[in-house]
Amino acid sequence: MARYGPMYGADITFLGVDRCDVTDPGTFADADVVILGAPFDGGTVNRPGARFGPAAIRQACYLPHDGSRPSLALRVDALADLRVLDAGDVECYSGDVEGSIAAIEEAVRRIASSGAVPVVLGGDHTIALPDARGVARVRGLGRVSMIHFDAHADTGNVAFGHLYGHGQPMRRLIESGAVRGDRFLQIGLRGYWPGPETLRWMADRDMRSYEMTEIGARGLGECLTEASAVALDQCEGVFLSVDIDVCDPAAAPGTGTPEPGGLSARGLLDSVRRICYELPVVGMDVVEVAPPYDQAGITAALGNRIVLEALSAMARRRRDVSGHPPWDPRQPLLDGR
Repeated sequence: MARYGPMYGADITFLGVDRCDVTDPGTFADADVVILGAPFDGGTVNRPGARFGPAAIRQACYLPHDGSRPSLALRVDALADLRVLDAGDVECYSGDVEGSIAAIEEAVRRIASSGAVPVVLGGDHTIALPDARGVARVRGLGRVSMIHFDAHADTGNVAFGHLYGHGQPMRRLIESGAVRGDRFLQIGLRGYWPGPETLRWMADRDMRSYEMTEIGARGLGECLTEASAVALDQCEGVFLSVDIDVCDPAAAPGTGTPEPGGLSARGLLDSVRRICYELPVVGMDVVEVAPPYDQAGITAALGNRIVLEALSAMARRRRDVSGHPPWDPRQPLLDGR
C-alpha cells in the first residue's frame, strides 16, 4: 500500500513491528493482526487535524520501538505472542470522501479476508463506515455487532449537504445493512447533540446508547456486562470503535470535538481490555486523535495504549482458551501466571 510518509509524519510502523503490503496478500498471510492507517479528516465539522493521528499513535511511546511490549497486568507480550504487522497508511485525499472511503474499505476487506484482525488508526470517525463494512463483507452482513465508545452518537443524516462525515457513519452503517441497529451498543454519550429527530431514528432501529449519566448511576462495569450480552446475541464477532473524545478532555484534549464530562483514561483502557479479552473482536478502530490540539502528546499516548491494551487482551484471550488458567485481575503481579 502506498504511504504518504513524511506528509503525515514519520513513515514508521507501530512500535517497530514488521511491515506488510496490503496489496500483496502473501506479505500478511500468517498475520493475526494488521494495523492500518487511515489518515482522513475530510469529514470533520469542527477542528481538523486527525489526519496526523496514525503517525502520532504509532510513535507515542517512550520505550524502544523494538516490536515487543510485555503487559504487566496480562502477563503477555502482544507484539511477540501475536503476529502483528503494519500495512502503513491508505492514501486518503481529504477532498475526496467517497474515494477515501472506498480505498479504506477495500484495504480492510483484504485484511479481514486473510483471517487477520484489522486495527485501523484514524483519521476522523468517517472511517468507521468503511472499517466496519469492510469486516462485515467478509464475516457476513448483519453478523458483526458494534460496540462504539464516543461522546457523540454519529447518527446524523445530512451535514452541510453531504451524506458522509464524522457525524454520520453509524447511520450509514445501519442503512447499508452491514451492522444491525439492535446490535449496536454506544457507550459514553453526553452533551447536547443529537436532537429529538435523530434520537427517534435511533430508537426506531433499537439502538442502545449508554449515556454518561446512566454510566455514573449504574456503574461502567454493569453497563459493559449488559452491552456485551447484547453484542454476542445472534452475532459471530464484535467490531470495536473507539473515538478518543469518549474520554474527558482532561485526558484527551487533542481531538476535534471535545466534550466535558467523559470517561477517565483508566476507565476507557479497562473497558477496551475487558471487551477484547471477553469477546471475539474481529475488527477495531481508534479515531479522532488530532495532534495539533494535543498538550504534551497525552492524547496520542492514550491512543497508543488503547491499541496495546486491545492487542494484549487478544493475546491473553488466545492463551487462556488454549488451556492456561484464566486471567484474574486480582492476582498479585509477581505470581508468574
